[in-house]
Amino acid sequence: MTYYSVLEVTPTNEDWIPDYIEPANELVARHGGQYLARTESHERLEGSGEDAALRIIIEWPSKSAAQAFMNDPGYVPHREARTAGSISHHFLIEAKDDLA
Repeated sequence: MTYYSVLEVTPTNEDWIPDYIEPANELVARHGGQYLARTESHERLEGSGEDAALRIIIEWPSKSAAQAFMNDPGYVPHREARTAGSISHHFLIEAKDDLA
């Protein structure tokens, strides 16, 4: 079953970004993920709250692939740098319709 990572990231320190992009790209691909969106171009259509600087959507072939990426020893230091240098919210969403 397909899963999606939906992230909201607002850097509080940009020092981690140059060392993050290439390893994250490689590890996402290695775990079968594909970036669908990684952009500053977004707008709120409904509701209120803090707006994130970046919105990221990654498609995964399975929940286990997403979890393997997050726990990959090669990614852990980059994940820690991202979370230390940003306000990050990461949601893992199963591609199903519970209301159908």
